[in-house]
Amino acid sequence: MSAETKLKELGISVPEAPKPVAAYVSAVKIGEYVYTSGQIPFENGQLKYKGKVGKDLNVDQGYDAAKICAINCLAAIKSLIGSLDNIEKVVKVVGFVNSAPGFIDQPKVINGASELVGSVFGQAGEHARSAVGVAELPVNAPVEVEFIVKVK
Repeated sequence: MSAETKLKELGISVPEAPKPVAAYVSAVKIGEYVYTSGQIPFENGQLKYKGKVGKDLNVDQGYDAAKICAINCLAAIKSLIGSLDNIEKVVKVVGFVNSAPGFIDQPKVINGASELVGSVFGQAGEHARSAVGVAELPVNAPVEVEFIVKVK
């Protein structure tokens, strides 16, 4: 099943690529690879979640925020390659979690991005990953995610 069809089946609509909040572009294509900038959980131009996971948000809310970030990564990629069906392989997912002191469940939060990728791309979505706790993120976002993908 194609990625675009699978997204529809899951009830997920990929929006236009979010506008960068500073001096960068949403994604860059170099040869067969697309690298996204870090994406935060913007929906309809608004930050859906704010604050620290483990204090202001629980793991489930962080998971949902990571899923939104992943959708925004897909939007950034789609803006460069036209169709998500042109993705051959998701190579790497990097996630940053705005973590409360003592919070250690960053991998559970970033699973929101990883599990979405697996659902959409199947075996081609199996990827390397980092899930890192940080003290702060821009605009008080709870999660930031970036992708590296290989295109056909």
